[in-house]
Amino acid sequence: VENHHCHTSNYKNEHRAARADETDPAGAGAPMLRSLTILVLLPAHSAVVVRAFSPIRGAARSASPGIRMSGIWNSGLEFGKGQFRFYDGFDKWMEPFPDADREAYPSMFRLPAGVYETKLTAPLGIAFEERKEGGVVVDYLVEGGAAELQKTIQPGDVLIGVSAVKVIGAKWERRLVPCYKWPLETVVGAIGSNQRKWGCQDVILQFMRKSEGADDAAVVAHLDFFEPPLDSPWKK
Repeated sequence: VENHHCHTSNYKNEHRAARADETDPAGAGAPMLRSLTILVLLPAHSAVVVRAFSPIRGAARSASPGIRMSGIWNSGLEFGKGQFRFYDGFDKWMEPFPDADREAYPSMFRLPAGVYETKLTAPLGIAFEERKEGGVVVDYLVEGGAAELQKTIQPGDVLIGVSAVKVIGAKWERRLVPCYKWPLETVVGAIGSNQRKWGCQDVILQFMRKSEGADDAAVVAHLDFFEPPLDSPWKK
């Protein structure tokens, strides 16, 4: 991922003091990426290309392979085209599937227990912390920031999916991509790729909350549906 840094010039003084150990030693006052915590405030200043994703495989989601509608993952001249080229929320993403699939595989058309999806505009106002087992968890919300004002996200929520933009030449796509085991730098890069010049008005995030019944196996199975195939440009 390119351009991981987040600009924080409008951040409150008390938070700068609380995170003084994260500041640039040159005195610029902007938090630098560290192994544990980063404040996600504004997207990167130029396009962020997510070049590869670590596959998340485990429990296969209980659905027929037939539900994987053709055209979900395009490559070659078809990249950047079709009804699945821009992710704008789970319900909209599932709209093209026929009623027969909804009746046969109802679990495919709802988020698992303890999983929720939300949209935020930058600056997000979220401090993420890396987990020992991989991935990132919400450390705290910035006072007065978008996430705190929305009153949906809570400290301790684990980020499992994020919208990201992949650019190839003059074409691009925005997808929800699994980030359950991603390092912090890759998460920040994906968040930063949701820029207005690619038609993005927000960042879409999926979280799991253990206190509401989130199950690791169910989450992995859910994310498997969004995992790019090995021959997808999203894997390159």
